[in-house]
This record gives sequence, structure tokens and C-alpha cells, in this order.
Amino acid sequence: MTLAQDAPARTPARKPDPHHASHRASLIVQGKDRTGIVAAVGAVLSSHGANIVSLDQYSDNPQGGAFFQRTVFSLDNLKAALPAIESELKARLAEEFDLRFTLRDMSVPKRVAIFASKSDHCLLDLLWRQRQGQLPIKVSMVISNHPDTAEEVRGFGIPFFHVPSTGPDKSAAEAEHLRLLRGNVDFIVLARYMQILSGDFIAQVGVPIINIHHSFLPAFIGAGPYAKAKERGVKLVGATAHYVTEDLDEGPIIEQDVVRVTHAENAADLQRRGADVERAVLSRAVEWHSQDRVIRDGNHTIVFA
Repeated sequence: MTLAQDAPARTPARKPDPHHASHRASLIVQGKDRTGIVAAVGAVLSSHGANIVSLDQYSDNPQGGAFFQRTVFSLDNLKAALPAIESELKARLAEEFDLRFTLRDMSVPKRVAIFASKSDHCLLDLLWRQRQGQLPIKVSMVISNHPDTAEEVRGFGIPFFHVPSTGPDKSAAEAEHLRLLRGNVDFIVLARYMQILSGDFIAQVGVPIINIHHSFLPAFIGAGPYAKAKERGVKLVGATAHYVTEDLDEGPIIEQDVVRVTHAENAADLQRRGADVERAVLSRAVEWHSQDRVIRDGNHTIVFA
């Protein structure tokens, strides 16, 4: 096992990010629908002088179906008030309504580790968007099984770790991944990371993992998918961002998109168009996840985009 870290001399200045409101928090509520949930949330927040900035909710059946709600509220003394708000929400929502909820200070960006291989289009797009203040995240590190992107990542002021992963036994590489990640990240993004994560790693890492991959109608698996798509006369090229589970590429979908292509475009054209869609879809998925807009429910998602 070899490990290379590029320690940046400085971190590039970031532009002000409107998503990082210093006095805003997000509240995610889910569980069985029943009368009074919205009123209870409003009562707790108003009792602490909070102002609701936005509220989105969805119920798949108002007669006892599944209920989901995302509320963003502002409060001048937010950090000091959050423990009391959380305690009162627990009493009202968890104990009275048997609901699950999460409460988060939105001024603290979520920490993310990006996994990449040789393809850099998704990786560099995320790093650029973070530097421009377009994504409310903090990229804690980039981990790659190839050293190819080390210099470019270093230019963004992000630590780069080269962890080779070869052969059928990935246990040594995954052990090193866990050592680097534990306690340092809130979620992981696979930005065209061309390695399969084991179920043991997914269980141990303990944070959500977002993946991006191409989407074709029909699907083409294995090497050279764009060449196969050209041979078949594909008319749509797309991408899917989803959460990672033990079932390969079958986790809950966060975002998808497609572009129309024609017979005049060759395999390289299709790959370029596909890369454009992958960048857009992955960046939206990362943004929505980092803003607590995605609620997982079994193998599907509710996305308040």
C-alpha cells in the first residue's frame, strides 16, 4: 500500500456563499402522516422566535400514509437556541407523533470526500463549483486509485491521497480509506470512481455515498459503452446520480437527465455529451444533498428541489 498526500501551501479564497446563511437551520421530518404535524412544527419554532423561510411537504396518503417535510427557519441566536429547540421537537414530534427528525445548522457546510479515478470531468467540476461558492460543501479530501489528477487537485488547495486498489482483494485499500475518512466527512461522492465498493466498506463508513454513472436506453454495461451506443443507434444519452447500496447501481435515485443525440455524432461526440450531462446531474445531486433537500425512504427518494 502506498500513500501520497499533496499538502497545499494555501487554500484559495472562496467567494461568499448565499447558501451559508449564518442564522438558518434545516429541519427534516418524516414518519406516518396524521393531523397536527405541521401545526406542531410551527408552534415549536414560533415559541423560540424563529421565522420559517421555506417549507415543503409531501404525503403519499393523507390517511395515515408516509409524511415528509423540509423546513428552513432563521433565528438570530440560532447556535445558542438549537439545543432547546431540538429538545422541544423531540418531545412534540418524536414522543407525541412518533416521527423521526433531523435538525442542522446550515451555516456549517457538510464535509465531503471525493473519490475519483483517471476521468477528471466530474471531479474538477465539483472542485470548481465549491471554489466559486456554488456548492455549500467543504471538500475535505480527494482519494484516487491513480495519481493522475494530483497536481490539478492540489491547485484547488485540497488534500490528495493516492490509494492504489488493484486485484480482486480490495480489503487493504478499503482499510486505508476508512482510516482517512473516519470522523472527517459527512458524505462521499464517487466522481467516476471506477472501483466497486464492498458491502463491508459501505456498512463501516457510516455516511451516505453518492455515485454518478451514464444512463442509456437501452443500457450498455462493460467497457466502451459509448461505442456500443453508437453501434446501436442510441438517440438519448443521459446520467443518473444515486445513493450507493450493496446492490450495484440500484440505490435510491437522486437526479437524472438526458440529452438528444443524432446519427451524425460519433462515439467521441456521444462521450463528450455524456460527460456534460454527468457533470450537471452530479452537481445538482451534491447540492441538493448538502442542502438537506433529499429524504431517503426505502429504495426511493423525496427531493424538494
